[in-house]
Order: sequence, then C-alpha cells, then structure tokens
Amino acid sequence: MARISPLVLIPPVAFAGLAALFFFGMGRDDTLPSTLVGREAPAIAVTPLGKDAGFDTAVLKTPGVKLVNFWASWCAPCRAEHPMLEKLAAEGVPIYGINYKDDPAKALAFLQELGDPFHAIGADASGRMALNWGVYGVPETYVIDSAGKVVMRFAGPITAGELDRTLRPAIQGAR
Repeated sequence: MARISPLVLIPPVAFAGLAALFFFGMGRDDTLPSTLVGREAPAIAVTPLGKDAGFDTAVLKTPGVKLVNFWASWCAPCRAEHPMLEKLAAEGVPIYGINYKDDPAKALAFLQELGDPFHAIGADASGRMALNWGVYGVPETYVIDSAGKVVMRFAGPITAGELDRTLRPAIQGAR
C-alpha cells in the first residue's frame, strides 16, 4: 500500500485558507473614516468656474442640509454618479460642487452634456482645499448640517442603492 505524502495536502489547505480569508473579507466595512465627522467643515476657497461666482465658507452655515461634492470631468465614476446628484437636486437638496484639478473648459462641457445639479460651483485647480477636506479621490460627497458641521463623508460614486442606504438617512439625520 502506497503512502500519501503530507505535502499533497498543502495546496488544498492553502486554497481553503485563502477562500475563508476572501469570504470574511467581503463582510467587512470598507467605508473610509473621516476625522471631519462631527466637526465644522473646513474652509471653502474656490475660484469661479464659468459664469458662476463660486461660493465660500459662509454658505455652509446657512439653514438646511446641504451637500458638498468633489468631482472632475476626467473622472468616470463622477459621470456614473451624476444622475443621482441630479435626482437629489430635483428633490431640493442644495449641492455645492467643487471641480477638482480639472480643465475649466472640460468641466463646463461635462455639465453642459450631463446637466448641472449644483446650487453653486467652484474650482479647486491645485487640489489644496481638497487636502484640507481629506479627499482621497473623486468623487467624494459630504453631508453638511445647518451649523456647518460635517455629518457624513461618502467616498466613491453615489449609486441608487447607496443613495437610499447611506445618503438619505444621513440627510434625514442632519435635519
């Protein structure tokens, strides 16, 4: 009778371990933390984009919930989330757009093609202001309450599922 070498068991055991790692990894919370949540939103320092005069920090302390959305024309996920921003704007949620490290002409063409959901827009051509906000990459959206405090940070494109699961509850909670 031939003996089976214990080395034969290494590949299936390694595969089972890897499969378990992947399985449990899928259930973890992948949201990016933000040190801004619960704190006053950082200063707004944008340059005008197109005919819009831009906006400043004072707008964040106006009554009502508002969103600050960092976006760019070169960003494919920004294009994918755009219908959700238009939906929120149609529902009366003011969205302040910050065009991140983009060519102004391309940014304006993007808005002309897809529609402009923004209450006001400005540009952060250098990306310095985005660093103060803790932006990892675009798109990123922040929910701001009436006191100008950050209620929530959402990194990545807003999908229909995320809109209902994450953003709407944060907007309701900020009211």
